[in-house]
Amino acid sequence: MFALVAVLLSGMRKSIQSELDEFFAHLEQRAQLARHVSERAFFGARAKLAANAIPLLNEWLLQESDRRGFVPRWHGLRLVAADASTLKFGHRASHVPRAASTDQIAFGLFLPGAEMMLAASLHSIHENERQMLFQHLDLLGSGDVLLMDRGYPCRWLVALLNHRGIGFCMRVEKEGNTGFACVRDFLRTGLQEKIVTLAAPDKADAADYECPATAQTVRLVRHVASTGKVRVLMTNLLDSELFPAADFGDLYHKRWRIEEAFKRLKTRLNLEHVSGLSQLAAMQDFSAKIICDNLQALAAAAATNDFPIAPTRRVNRTYAHTVLKPLLPSLLLRCADVIDLLRDALMLIARKTYFHKPGQSKARKKQAKPHKPMTQKPC
Repeated sequence: MFALVAVLLSGMRKSIQSELDEFFAHLEQRAQLARHVSERAFFGARAKLAANAIPLLNEWLLQESDRRGFVPRWHGLRLVAADASTLKFGHRASHVPRAASTDQIAFGLFLPGAEMMLAASLHSIHENERQMLFQHLDLLGSGDVLLMDRGYPCRWLVALLNHRGIGFCMRVEKEGNTGFACVRDFLRTGLQEKIVTLAAPDKADAADYECPATAQTVRLVRHVASTGKVRVLMTNLLDSELFPAADFGDLYHKRWRIEEAFKRLKTRLNLEHVSGLSQLAAMQDFSAKIICDNLQALAAAAATNDFPIAPTRRVNRTYAHTVLKPLLPSLLLRCADVIDLLRDALMLIARKTYFHKPGQSKARKKQAKPHKPMTQKPC
């Protein structure tokens, strides 16, 4: 079972048999592929692996990373970005019991400072993103600040976050005559910031989400983007001396890191390429690639700690995956003394960097998404 988990965590992108043969070749530290396990044996073993086994492993990894200082703080608070992304798995027609649907939603809580996914899960396309967030709120506490985009603001969510003592910063302005009335009034005033009161949530929502049905006090902050667009950010961090209004523009921009994380997972780790047709297989592959990406982030952070790089440089995460993949079998199964190999790998990762220019904006080009069939996997 340990070998099964290690195979999944290595970031499976190719055909199953190719990945299995390559995994055991790396484990034996040889160039020639090694045939030890068949696809059928892999399918039988994964059916016995619980759906929550790999997410629990990710939870442990994040706890250890935080304990060892790899999760930085903002004014003493941990930043957590929330967002969702649509997935289109490369499935084919089958008669597999409990088969996975092709279209699903991936929801995640992301740590921008550490570049690691705190938690992630798959949901139906008919489920609301606020409901997805509600299901993950137990992972947050009074030492966190939740960063959200315009799709999340609502009265019951503000009341719930205040009730639980969770800090938040979310974008709330909307076009036309929609959204909160206090936000529209604030935009007309021209003020930089203002303390306002939100109306109480509906009694039905308050009962459903176990939040107080009372008016909530929040702070509105005006932020002008580099493009000249005016944004309004809502927060419950009311202390203007401890949390100056000028800091919230950069704070909200950190939410963008979860967008980049989903893009990296889809393009570099082929998140939509799965190794099975069942929903259990999709959940296992999804959770395993989340941990694989987190291990890359951890390796990049460790590399820059041991081999400092210039402040204007950033580690190439794609190259980090290339370096780590041959080492992961031995690292995860502790089958060899890989300390020296790991140090050499970290040195290689630290030497492959790119120039980072803060504030540079690159608009996305409109293009078709590369949703490939199940059979079209990398060689």
